[in-house]
Amino acid sequence: MERFDFIIIGAGPGGEAAANEARARGASVAVVDRDLFGGSCPHWGCIPSKSLLNAAARHAVGNDYDWARASARRDYMINREGLTYPDDSGHVKSLEAIGATAVRGEATIAGPGRSLVRHDDKTHELHAANVIIAVGSETKIPPIEGIDTIRTWSNKDATGARELPPSLLVLGGGPTGVELAQVYARFGVPVTVVQSGPRLIPSDAPRNSEAALKALQRDGIDVRLGVRAVRAVPATTPGEPDIVHLDDDTTARGHATLLAVGRTYPLAALGLDSVGIDVSDRKAIIRDGRLRLADWLYLIGDPAGPELHTHQAHYQGQLAVRMALGDPVTPDYRALPRATYTDPELASVGVTIDEATALGLDAFELVADFPMTAKGPRSKPRSATSRSSWIGVRASWWGPRW
Repeated sequence: MERFDFIIIGAGPGGEAAANEARARGASVAVVDRDLFGGSCPHWGCIPSKSLLNAAARHAVGNDYDWARASARRDYMINREGLTYPDDSGHVKSLEAIGATAVRGEATIAGPGRSLVRHDDKTHELHAANVIIAVGSETKIPPIEGIDTIRTWSNKDATGARELPPSLLVLGGGPTGVELAQVYARFGVPVTVVQSGPRLIPSDAPRNSEAALKALQRDGIDVRLGVRAVRAVPATTPGEPDIVHLDDDTTARGHATLLAVGRTYPLAALGLDSVGIDVSDRKAIIRDGRLRLADWLYLIGDPAGPELHTHQAHYQGQLAVRMALGDPVTPDYRALPRATYTDPELASVGVTIDEATALGLDAFELVADFPMTAKGPRSKPRSATSRSSWIGVRASWWGPRW
C-alpha cells in the first residue's frame, strides 16, 4: 500500500495539469491511467486532427501533399511512426520529472481516499487524502437500429486511419464532425454529413454555423440538416457502401460511418457506488458547482462539463487541487473560448447577448465585416457589449487564420 496527497485517475490534459499544480505546491501525487498517458488530445484528438486539417488545406490548393504524406506526418506528430499504437513514454517521463508517480492500470474507488489499480493480473492499493477523477470521454454509440452491423468509426478511427475510405458518412454536425468531414472531402472522398438539428455547430454563434455550412458545401460535402438516422443496413455486396435510413424517408451512404453525435463518460466502472455516489445522472453528481463529489473527491474534464475542451480540463485540474488544499476558488466559465479549425476557422469567447441580458447587463451587439487581405475571404467578427461600461462580454469570429 502506498500513500499520497493526491491520486489522479486519468492522465489526460486535466490530470496532467492537476499533477503539475499539486507538485508545484509540494504535494505527493500518483497519476493512474488505463490507456495512454497524455490522453486523447495528443494521440487521437486535437493534435492529429489539426495535422490532417493542415495537410488537407495544402492538398486542396494543389500542393503535392497526398494522403500517404499526410498520414506519415500525423504519425510523427502522435509518436506512432512504424507503430500500431502511439508511444506515450514522453508523457510518463514528464510526470516523473516533476516527482509524480505514474501508475498504469484500471483504477476503481474502493472507499474514501482508497483506490485499487489492476494491471497484468496484479492489484496495487493506493491511499490519498484527495482523489481527482479525470477520465475524459468516449464516442457515444447512438440508439440507431442496426448501427452495430455497419462499418462505424470513432474519432480515433478517423484521425488514425492510414487509408482513405471510398466514401464517408458523418453522423453529427458538431466541431468533430465538420472538421473531419472537411479533411476527408479535401482528399477526394465523397462525404455526407447528417445533423439532427437545424444548424451545424449548434453550441456556436448562428453566424459561425452559417459560415461552416457554406464552407462544407463549397468543398462538395452533402449536408443534411434537421434529419435523424433511424436505421442502418450493411452492404450486401463487397465494395458497396452501407446504407443509413433517415427520418425524412431518404438515405445516406458511406463505406465508413463516423459517429460524431456526442460523447459518453466512463464513470460507471470506477466503483463510485462504493462511496454512495450514483453516476446515472452525470449533471447531478457535482454537489456544489465546485467540482466536488465528496469532501475528498473531485471530478474534472469532460464529465464535469460544461463543455468538452482541453483547456477547460486544464483549468479545472488546477482548480481542483487548489480547492482540495483550501483555496477559496470557484470555477468561472464566462470567458471560456472555443474554436473549430475548419477553413475558414470559427471561434468565440464569452457569454452570448441573451446570457449577458440575463446577467442584468444592458447589452447590444456589434458586427464588423472586412477582408483580412486585399483579395482574400472576408472575416465576420461579432461582439456583444455592455452599453453601460463598454466592456466586451462576447466575441465570435469566422475567417482565415491571422
